Amino acid sequence: MLFKVQDISKVYGSDIVLKNVSFQINKDEKVGLVGRNGAGKTTVFRIITGEESADSGTVEKLRGLKIGMLDQHVDFEGQDSVHTAALSAFKRLHDIEAEMRRIEQQMADHADDDLLNRYSDLQTEFERNGGFEYTAKAESILLGLGFDKESWNSDAATLSGGQKNRLGMVRLLLSESDVLLLDEPTNHLDVNAVEWLENFLRESEGSFVVVSHDRYFLDRTCTRIIDLDNGNAYSYAGNYSSYIGQAELRREQQQREYENQQAVISKTEAFIRKNLAGQKTKQAKSRRNMLQRMERIEAPVKETDGGTFRLDHVERTGTHVLTCEDLAVGYGEKALAEGLDFILLRGERLGVIGGNGSGKTTFLRTLLGHHRPVRGKFSWGTKTRIGYYSQQLEELAGSNEVIGEFRKVAPLAENGEIRTFLSRFLFFGEDVFKRVEDLSGGEKGRLSLAKLVYSGANVLLLDEPTNHLDIPSREALESALKEFPGTIIVVSHDRFFLDRIAGRILDFKGDGKIELCTGNYSEYHDRFLSKRGTVEPQRNIPEKRTEPGPETERSAVPSFSKNEIKRMEKRVEEIEEALPRLEDELNVLSVEMSSPETALDADLFRDLSAEFEKREALIRDTYAEWEDLQEKLG
Repeated sequence: MLFKVQDISKVYGSDIVLKNVSFQINKDEKVGLVGRNGAGKTTVFRIITGEESADSGTVEKLRGLKIGMLDQHVDFEGQDSVHTAALSAFKRLHDIEAEMRRIEQQMADHADDDLLNRYSDLQTEFERNGGFEYTAKAESILLGLGFDKESWNSDAATLSGGQKNRLGMVRLLLSESDVLLLDEPTNHLDVNAVEWLENFLRESEGSFVVVSHDRYFLDRTCTRIIDLDNGNAYSYAGNYSSYIGQAELRREQQQREYENQQAVISKTEAFIRKNLAGQKTKQAKSRRNMLQRMERIEAPVKETDGGTFRLDHVERTGTHVLTCEDLAVGYGEKALAEGLDFILLRGERLGVIGGNGSGKTTFLRTLLGHHRPVRGKFSWGTKTRIGYYSQQLEELAGSNEVIGEFRKVAPLAENGEIRTFLSRFLFFGEDVFKRVEDLSGGEKGRLSLAKLVYSGANVLLLDEPTNHLDIPSREALESALKEFPGTIIVVSHDRFFLDRIAGRILDFKGDGKIELCTGNYSEYHDRFLSKRGTVEPQRNIPEKRTEPGPETERSAVPSFSKNEIKRMEKRVEEIEEALPRLEDELNVLSVEMSSPETALDADLFRDLSAEFEKREALIRDTYAEWEDLQEKLG
């Protein structure tokens, strides 16, 4: 056992958040903690770490247990660089190393037994705690979570909020904690970094408990699910998909047991009423005592509704909804993505994926007319009515009440009609009079979706629509989109969502490249990403040299004979053929260095890093030779 939560209860005002919650986490367990927003998942984490106290119950921990948890707001004030911030996870090793250096200086003047013994003890501790491998391990994890070598010298304090959270995750993974508490660890990661983290967690020997709305992530990393449901905790063996079926069976069984007990209670109460004052008074009193002692089975709570996002009754568009012809999107003359050349037909669902800054949102905003195409063109088909959902939710006015904000799309509707419609999105009673700025992220997301549904759009452009939704709300949205008769373009990093919705995948790969394939995310991943393992590297191959000009142009280099010129031209061709191969080999090394397996093997990373530097030097020297030859050849 690493730690055990025993009969934990927590109440905020009149809200019972946790009710006698109990579970145990053992060594090497990989656990997902799930439940609706407000179910108490983060509260459980805070009670385990001691940041918050329970109203009742206990937390028992293994003596000396080291728990690692990522702070909600990560900061790096005073850190020199990204690289230094990552290495700060090894403060003890730094201190040991610094003391060893001081002793070495002292021993240069005089070496007594005390100094030698102290140095030997420090060296043993340094080696036992991975002192010769920690830098290599840190650099491998930096690469895996999206910090390339060029960013390592950047000032950590000036990073964006998302980058700071990623760097905080790097430091957490390096902390070598006995158990990690991970609260939405994928929030600030692109798909490549999420998949790297999945592999790292799956292959590491440590334990973790993860709170996540990313069902794909839970499926690939967890071997046990704990469900916080109506204040209680229920444990299920297996991953998220396995849990779904087991949870439904548990509710059905609990419902049968509840109904059977209620039938017994009803018959017993009828007997008591009939006989309490009659000849069978003694039996009636005995049965009344039995009822009082009976442990009552709770009625299973009906699966909480995630909302009713029904998207129907929209006007039919023409067959060709969107046509892109050699479209390039970006800012000014800079193209973030180019070569967009396809036709989207009525009823199709296009899922858009890619790394941060690769141009996904810019693509949507170009289609909306907010940005001009860098090159090429696009056109919408007939009878298209476009609805847009922004991940930033910037169209919501914070000072408005919910009902007033909704009235933007329903200016003539009666209040009763609006309130009935908003109830489908879980805004009940006085909720409609809340100010938008006081809503949670999930509530703002539901309000934006409510406006979008009411608008009657037949083409939906959705930018990360699941970002602020809990799992039941995501499932409700998925069901609605599957039934939607119109056309959808959706940017999302939620791979489970894309598997259920998308029929084509458009991958913004970075460096201006895109790839368009038929199928959902898993089909695309299995066919392409799992084989390649990385984005094709940007090449910087010199253009093939054209044929020599007139002999008068050659006269500028009269010091070389015809044979020497031929040898130089042949060498130029050899270099131009060799450079793609050398850069491919360098890319393979980069992929190996950023893999989770390498992060766990410091010796391997050090060897790969040394080889990487040799190959980089070889490529630099080869380019220098090519430039020198070109200059000599004129």
